Amino acid sequence: MKYNFSITNLGKRLIKSPLNISNFTQDQKRLLFNTYSDNYLSCTDEKGQPLSVELAGPRDKIFFDPSQTKAAIVTCGGLCPGINDVIRSLTMTLFHRYGVKKIVGFKYGLMGLNPASAHKLINLTPEFVNDITSIGGSILSTSRGPQDVDVMVDYLVRLNINILFCIGGDGTIRAAEKIIAEVTRRDLKIAIVCIPKTIDNDLNLIQKSFGFDTAIEKTVEAIKSAHVEAKGAFNGIGLIKIMGRNSGHIATHAALAQNDTNFVLIPEVPFDLEGENGFLTILKKRIKSRGHAVILVAEGAGQDILRENISPMEKDPSGNIRLLDIGLFLKNAIEDYFKKIDLELNLKYIEPSYLIRSVSANASDSIYCNSLGQYAVHAGMAGKTGILVALMKDEYVHLPLNTVTSSRKIDSQDNIWLRVLETTGQPPSMKN
Repeated sequence: MKYNFSITNLGKRLIKSPLNISNFTQDQKRLLFNTYSDNYLSCTDEKGQPLSVELAGPRDKIFFDPSQTKAAIVTCGGLCPGINDVIRSLTMTLFHRYGVKKIVGFKYGLMGLNPASAHKLINLTPEFVNDITSIGGSILSTSRGPQDVDVMVDYLVRLNINILFCIGGDGTIRAAEKIIAEVTRRDLKIAIVCIPKTIDNDLNLIQKSFGFDTAIEKTVEAIKSAHVEAKGAFNGIGLIKIMGRNSGHIATHAALAQNDTNFVLIPEVPFDLEGENGFLTILKKRIKSRGHAVILVAEGAGQDILRENISPMEKDPSGNIRLLDIGLFLKNAIEDYFKKIDLELNLKYIEPSYLIRSVSANASDSIYCNSLGQYAVHAGMAGKTGILVALMKDEYVHLPLNTVTSSRKIDSQDNIWLRVLETTGQPPSMKN
């Protein structure tokens, strides 16, 4: 795939930065896209130079005058640990580092950008955000689904917003691109800066999205509990359904973090339920040999089995296909199968997804969220727009929004999945 990592700037930066530091970041300082010596020239730009990405960081000259700047923050999509940490970081950096005193938050996601919804703006101050990192969710609340782009841009203009910070995932990025297109068409000087929020960690190019470390930590707690339940009964099974709509990053990493898992089922690796090599047959062998099992299944796994005779596919307000419940399906299928072969079974079903989404961030995610907020403010004040601030190869970078989509999946031939197979002992394939 060909990438264009050029970044859009609203105009020339003429205002001296109020930051009293010496190590400003220059636009010319860039991160090589390919870092290995044997292939760094396999991707080149239009000038034939190795492909590279602009580094994030404070610039010595900025585009917006802090005394005249008004910034806004919106949070969209599902909840995720760390949203409030990002909101606090954005607010504190704008206020204390740049002297921006006018900061507002839109309530209930993009609905808040539609004045017809009548959701009041939240005035964000250091006092207001001071203690919010101990609270899960988003103090601005959130919603799914689109709004009329003309209406949203009209509202931004009416409110004199100069910088809009969008915290969200794939759907939010698509919405931000539409806002940018309309802002550009009207020749408005409004910067749009996005911070990646997808607990599934499935945005391509970026190292990780915030909330992922917390999700793994909490999933590990569920695995430990499932293991105790499974070993505490004759032929015990602990079945856990976890997040992972299109990718199994949480499931795979949690299984590697806690080695009590015996089966990991993810969307990227299809399996058969029945038959000689099917999952139920392999599970029976495990129970007969070891007397217990722990199964971790991502919510998007096995959808082909569930949808065999079901159509059409429904979509949620964000445009995502509504998933069928693989957790309850597996629970019933396992119980029916063991009953049919007349083998006693004690199955405990655990679904911790909403508990995980709503907790506050752990220490690792808090540090990451704080950094994302700070780098996003530096980008916005410099007049950079249409970008995602993210971590890549342990460096904070600016990525054009059109390069980032929810397409990063677990490769069944990659090292991480092979490590999962080694850790769990499950066969490489459960297909007939």
